[in-house]
Amino acid sequence: MTDPNIAFYGFTPVARDPEILFADHPTASGDTPKQDLFIAEDFPLPNSMLVDKVKTFVQKELDEQTFNHSNRVYIYGVALAQTHFPHWSYDLETYYLACLLHDIGTAEKFLSTTKLSFEFKGAIVARDLILQLGGVEDQADSVCDAIVRHQDIFVQGGNITMIGQILQLATILDNVGLRANLIHPQLIKTTTAMFPRKGWSEHFARVIETELRLKPWCHTSTFEAPNWKEGVNSNFASDVRKNTVMEPFD
Repeated sequence: MTDPNIAFYGFTPVARDPEILFADHPTASGDTPKQDLFIAEDFPLPNSMLVDKVKTFVQKELDEQTFNHSNRVYIYGVALAQTHFPHWSYDLETYYLACLLHDIGTAEKFLSTTKLSFEFKGAIVARDLILQLGGVEDQADSVCDAIVRHQDIFVQGGNITMIGQILQLATILDNVGLRANLIHPQLIKTTTAMFPRKGWSEHFARVIETELRLKPWCHTSTFEAPNWKEGVNSNFASDVRKNTVMEPFD
């Protein structure tokens, strides 16, 4: 029998490369993709004892800009999936936990106290936290896997979990504006009103530069030129700062 937790916790495999995922897609390809007229209020945040405890932890460790980014990622991701992949099925609570915790590795408590790349440290912290708070192992593993891989932007082959793909698409949308045309402008306007960016582009660019300086071997360096060295401008940080889609809301 098929393990029902595979589908429920978002492990269903989908193409990793968005170019493959969206190739000849009936609503997402072409010059005028479908933009369902959603607003932020259409996507209430999941609420449970586990979510409340994780949210308390995250708000203690993360600054306001990163916490707001995490919530925007939830809204953009669910809206994008509902518009273009309405048949996708996954647990919204698990996806929200992945959103809340995907940048926990950038917290001051963790970023400079480990030699691990922030995604990998954050994934470990997230998995341990969910288990400590009573979450089931498959849920913790789904969140962990999605966080580990949420910056595997240049991986072209193979698959990723459904929740991992949604997280990737939503984070890169909020960070650099990529594929923002897959959601309605009104959703961006209402989401940034609900969870203000407060200079997120500059804030996150500095986080990128800080990790590169502390850990020039880190996974973030995959965005950079080969053999990147301190003193060379960061391509990733530059792309984040040039996020023209979100600039009006910064």
